[in-house]
Amino acid sequence: MSQKPTVIIIAGPTASGKTSLAIELANYFHAEIISADSRQCFRELNIGVAKPTLEELEKTTHYFINSHSIQDEVNAGVYEKYAIEYLKKIFTKKNIAVVVGGTGLYIKALCEGIDEMPAIEASTRNEVIRNYEQNGLTWLQKEVMEKDPIFWKKAEQDNPQRLMRALEFINQTGISITHFHSQKKVTRDFNIIKIGLEWPRQELYERINMRVDEMITQGLEKEVKELMPFRTLNALQTVGYSEIFNYLDKQISLAEAIEKIKINTRHYAKRQMTWFKKDRDFHWFHPLEKEKILSCIKYY
Repeated sequence: MSQKPTVIIIAGPTASGKTSLAIELANYFHAEIISADSRQCFRELNIGVAKPTLEELEKTTHYFINSHSIQDEVNAGVYEKYAIEYLKKIFTKKNIAVVVGGTGLYIKALCEGIDEMPAIEASTRNEVIRNYEQNGLTWLQKEVMEKDPIFWKKAEQDNPQRLMRALEFINQTGISITHFHSQKKVTRDFNIIKIGLEWPRQELYERINMRVDEMITQGLEKEVKELMPFRTLNALQTVGYSEIFNYLDKQISLAEAIEKIKINTRHYAKRQMTWFKKDRDFHWFHPLEKEKILSCIKYY
């Protein structure tokens, strides 16, 4: 490998085995890990975000895990600054860092930079969230399609978080969020090796279903119930929490909530793969091909 500092990116869909592989690689290279997961950074979220266990966290140093509160505003811009700061810290003592996660925009921000975006007022954000909760996804899609057709054409049209973010911007600034996507790539002073993990679709879906069942067994319902007072926060507009909130509101049964979590998680995994597959710098492997992954990394 190059003597220049190196960042090994481990990405892929949810439930693909990113965490365990990242820990193995970090131990092999005596490296430290920075998470690139937009939800595992929140201290109050645990079961529903499949956060690494205490045992896993003790195996090597992790950053961006339990680093923020759900009441903090965390976005790709915040993540970029956080990750770059800690990479500098890591590189003062080690030559390799591992970045692991499934949030494509965060990984893109780390590798290529992201435009500075204006802060969104809490009142604007809360109004969008309240209307979404009252009127549902169809309303949200219609609002974005009419108010920001430029974004709508390229949007993940079934992703409420992305749609709400776009609607917040257009409502507050009158400008499409795409205006802040200049596509100007920054040049980082470290090497980047991108490793993508990929399972056959049916096997991945089975892994997702098993993970959701495990979350229910571990106490997801109790975790969500304790978060009811904060349900309007942006951090909780996400798969695994929204469905249980609906169950607690007696809108659906627990069985229906569990099935919806499985379906929505599978949809999310599909969107993750679509995002990462657009990046031709990724080298794709089955998660069990560890020797091939190691050889690929060493080649650089």
